[in-house]
Amino acid sequence: MVTWIVLGVVLFALLVLALAVRPVLARLPRLRRTALALQRRQAEAESLRSAAEELQARAESLQERVGVAQERMTLIKARRGK
Repeated sequence: MVTWIVLGVVLFALLVLALAVRPVLARLPRLRRTALALQRRQAEAESLRSAAEELQARAESLQERVGVAQERMTLIKARRGK
């Protein structure tokens, strides 16, 4: 008699577990698609970050060139006596 009670409790627990897992398993495809979309966005963000770093390096280079040009303009103006 005890065996049947234990067996019934175990089967009931397995049934409850199966009912609890079922919605999660039903959502897995949508979760997978969402994870893939997030990975794509991460790759896009990484490429944008690297492009921004390159752009910043170019801006710094141009700033240096502007500084040199301003120095040259100052020297030219000084030579002209203005």
